[in-house]
Amino acid sequence: MPNFFIDKENMNREIAEITGEEAGHIVRVLRMREGDEITLFDGEGNCTDAIIEKADAKTVWARIGKRYPSASEPRLKITLFQGIPKNPKMEYVVQKAVEIGVCRIVPVKTKRTVVKLGSDGKTERWQKIAYEAAKQCGRAYIPKVSPALDFDAAIDEAKMCDSIIIPYECEKEGKLAESFGKNAASFAIFIGPEGGFEEEEVKKAADAGAKRVTLGKRILRTETAGLVCAALRLYEAGDME
Repeated sequence: MPNFFIDKENMNREIAEITGEEAGHIVRVLRMREGDEITLFDGEGNCTDAIIEKADAKTVWARIGKRYPSASEPRLKITLFQGIPKNPKMEYVVQKAVEIGVCRIVPVKTKRTVVKLGSDGKTERWQKIAYEAAKQCGRAYIPKVSPALDFDAAIDEAKMCDSIIIPYECEKEGKLAESFGKNAASFAIFIGPEGGFEEEEVKKAADAGAKRVTLGKRILRTETAGLVCAALRLYEAGDME
């Protein structure tokens, strides 16, 4: 059944109004009509079945049915603190992290970050990519892409999570599987940009409670490392069975 996002307020009505790009997709692309069934998401993890009652070129009206929480959202909440790489790598990271099941992405400015962000920080563009990825993969929750933070501010944010890891190419002892924290409800992953973290940054993270880990004998690219960690953590938590 086709999935569409609507404002949360619409979920509390008998008849939901669907407008903008979503309405256009329903009418012009899918050519759906009165009586067709759809699923509506509110972007916060809630779903409802609905039946189209009326549609024109700009608006679709659908009768709200049964409401229920999404089964596609992971119980474990993962935040990816991504050292900002050059475009289009950041766009790729956002898209794939959303597909995997990450619940929040925080772009991080580190000492080796070479990207110069404008006043908007590209956040709006990255958030749109998160929206499109969530819709494509059937998530009822739209992960938030936060405004870029400097490294120290990112560390402070990460302290709110139950467990933090920081993969580091110079680490030899810390094992990824041993760093997960079996009872953690929230999990933070720190990934450096091209060139990785400086030793001083890794030490700051460790002093704040992050576990230094190795990702094995091969050095992964910045756009690969965080996705690997997130996927393995969600698998270990039973979310990919």
